[in-house]
Amino acid sequence: MIIDFHAHIYPEKIAEKATKAVGAFYGDAPMAWHGKPEELIQSGNKIGVVRYIVHSVATKPEQVESINNFILDACKKYPQFTGFATMHPDFENFEAELERVHKAGLRGIKLHPDFQKFQCDMPKMDAFYDKCAALKMPVLFHAGDCRYDFSGPKRIAHVLEKHPDLTVIAAHFGGYTEWKDAVKYLVGKNVYFDTSSTLWKLPLEDADKMIKAHGVDKFLFGSDFPMWDHEDELSRFNKLNLTEEEREKIFYKNAEKLLSA
Repeated sequence: MIIDFHAHIYPEKIAEKATKAVGAFYGDAPMAWHGKPEELIQSGNKIGVVRYIVHSVATKPEQVESINNFILDACKKYPQFTGFATMHPDFENFEAELERVHKAGLRGIKLHPDFQKFQCDMPKMDAFYDKCAALKMPVLFHAGDCRYDFSGPKRIAHVLEKHPDLTVIAAHFGGYTEWKDAVKYLVGKNVYFDTSSTLWKLPLEDADKMIKAHGVDKFLFGSDFPMWDHEDELSRFNKLNLTEEEREKIFYKNAEKLLSA
């Protein structure tokens, strides 16, 4: 059994355009799928995914409500989906929107500071993080990218220091292409990592060391669909030096525990 904690979905009419934009952002990265909800299920079914944490990103404040409504509708249509809302730092009435989506059933928030162009630890975000903590809504950050200075491990560490009651998931082993900083600033801290968009690039020996140092209880399996196909991500994951019990924790047990908190 597998829970995919990191999957993007898009409305059908913009899915191809959205995936092309994401691919271009990462240097024409090969996108395995278009990001349509039914494609996510098709891809995940091949490896036994039973639950998907789905989200999308608002690059403008006026997109927030419509994207959250799309995620809510998708969760109603597909019982396998658990939705995370989006938010933008310039969205004015964030407290009301958080309360609305929380009441409607969304379980957390996904932020992509690099797409949204804001430093994740800037003081302007403090009230937002406090509200998320009060509602017990975890925040999943896109973490790291050596090309930018928005979501690096050091900045996420600042968020953890200022908001100890906030549940934080730092995607991509804590910092895409900035794994040395993830080890320096985040390993051993009260933060989850997900495995998405990492194992194709991070040497397996380094990945094994990070899991052992940070603790297997703080890792979540993620595909970063539609960038990667689930079979490819599972193949890479299965090369890690893990026991069956450790695999089960990362595949679904840690996610179940986090979502039931």
